[in-house]
Amino acid sequence: MFSIRCSSIEPQPGGSSGRGRRRSGVPVTVPALWLDAFPDLADLAAADRARLLADGREVALAPSTVLFTPGTPCELYLLVLDGSIRVQMLADTGREIVLYRVAAGQSCLLTAAALVAGEAYAAEGVVEAPTRAVVLPRRLFERLLADSGVFRRFVFAGFGHRVAGILDCMQRAVFHRIERRLARHLAAAPGGSLAVTHQDLAVELGTAREVISRHLEAFERRGLVRRRRGAVDILDPAALARLAAPVD
Repeated sequence: MFSIRCSSIEPQPGGSSGRGRRRSGVPVTVPALWLDAFPDLADLAAADRARLLADGREVALAPSTVLFTPGTPCELYLLVLDGSIRVQMLADTGREIVLYRVAAGQSCLLTAAALVAGEAYAAEGVVEAPTRAVVLPRRLFERLLADSGVFRRFVFAGFGHRVAGILDCMQRAVFHRIERRLARHLAAAPGGSLAVTHQDLAVELGTAREVISRHLEAFERRGLVRRRRGAVDILDPAALARLAAPVD
């Protein structure tokens, strides 16, 4: 019986963030149509498609499950069917920063990079929402990468997309003032509210909780937001967007 606990992306106890973590990965039957979630794989040769459907395993992952941590060896390639996985790094100072998220129809850059390079994970992956994913064993990943141009293009297209996103994340973290980055994040909130703590925002933006609290207090005094326990209401998204705009 397949179990994600037997793999190198086995959920780990604890974790670097203060948020609760779980150890759960429940294998379920893979429907024959799971490949439809990845249109770029539609042109796979019949034999390669058959291998994927035969050896791929679907897992149901609960929120707060830790999939991998820095230094963990990688043996499985991860494809997300629905849900969300947050990939983040922890600095020696204890601060965290979110690098990217893996959403429906996407693959995990660090998983692919670790498999290609034969190295361990360099960051942490945590399930954010109820998630279904398909995992492929290393031997199948390596075989398809070598033999299938369609699969190879899919993997490296994912590299290109993710690297561009991470570079943008690093650029904002290094060169943009935290006030501007926080305003941009809040202005993009759907529904006019964010169900987050100050610590959540600090992890998202790669700064300290105290810094977030200070700026939120300033935004509230200006009538831009309203702070509530575990949430921030957006009162003036247009003003936040102007604050987030680049300075000429």
